[in-house]
Amino acid sequence: MSRESPVQGILRRVREMVDPAIADVLAGLGDELGEPARYHFEGRGKGIRPALAILSAEAVGAPAETGVPGAVAIELIHDFSLIHDDIIDGDTERRHRATVWAKFGNGVGVLVGDALHALAFEVLLADPTPERVRASKALTGAVSAMITGQSLDMATEQRSCTTLEQCLAMERGKTGALLAYASSVGAVLAGADDTVVEGLAGYGMNLGVAFQAVDDLLGIWGDPERTGKPSGSDLRERKRSVPVVIALNSGTPAAADLAALYARPHLDAGDVDAARALVESGGGREGTEALARTHHNLAVGAIDLLEDRGVVVAGAAEELRLVADFIMGRDF
Repeated sequence: MSRESPVQGILRRVREMVDPAIADVLAGLGDELGEPARYHFEGRGKGIRPALAILSAEAVGAPAETGVPGAVAIELIHDFSLIHDDIIDGDTERRHRATVWAKFGNGVGVLVGDALHALAFEVLLADPTPERVRASKALTGAVSAMITGQSLDMATEQRSCTTLEQCLAMERGKTGALLAYASSVGAVLAGADDTVVEGLAGYGMNLGVAFQAVDDLLGIWGDPERTGKPSGSDLRERKRSVPVVIALNSGTPAAADLAALYARPHLDAGDVDAARALVESGGGREGTEALARTHHNLAVGAIDLLEDRGVVVAGAAEELRLVADFIMGRDF
């Protein structure tokens, strides 16, 4: 039996604390929405966002329980976004299981996502203390940024040319905003001052960009057994992810060949293999790996700065660094 890593221990500890609270919230849904909602949560991911919420409470010296409402809220919002993303993208499988809409129908998928969105705010405002109201207001901003990022993501698929900065703006909204919220909501619920909250949010924002950059790499070179998605799925859908955008703007011979491939209405398996090779030869893989490392280092630097100032607890700060390392170390 393999030994549990420190990050696995963090994620397990948080799940044992947060999962019962999520189950209680989902129990309040009727059978029509409760069944598909519970089905979706049975196939959840590792729980990075709720872990960050709990760690951010502990980072400012509060009990882990202080961060639970924020952890539940951010997980509900994250899963609302996943359910709706699957509908938008037409994805029928997530983590080796049928997606909610594929199993229960489009309309049910939309309504389940809507219900999770509403429940997130109900959880925070069940006891409308000043801290919870502040956390709710911050969540509203994070969700708005995420929706804007998703809109930009959809728009980039229709453009003949997209810059790296446009891509990063999309990823800061689509992924960074929710991770910034997750990384600071525990501190908000603990009543921490704005400077500490902003520092933790900065960690989360940079972590989000690194996270999405790694996701973009996995979307092209990831092992389907680990990612739960078909090999090269992002290329097959002609997504303009960071590696693709870097290659398209590289000025290399590969850029023109890749642009020609992406101009086709459909890509078959051979086209996907060719596109993967062109993205790599155009510097897309190397450039995205470098981008992920840069933002990982910025995230860790934000925690280092808070620790040097003596405003976060050393043990929790180290665990936040371990989570950042874990995100960078996901298998390709």
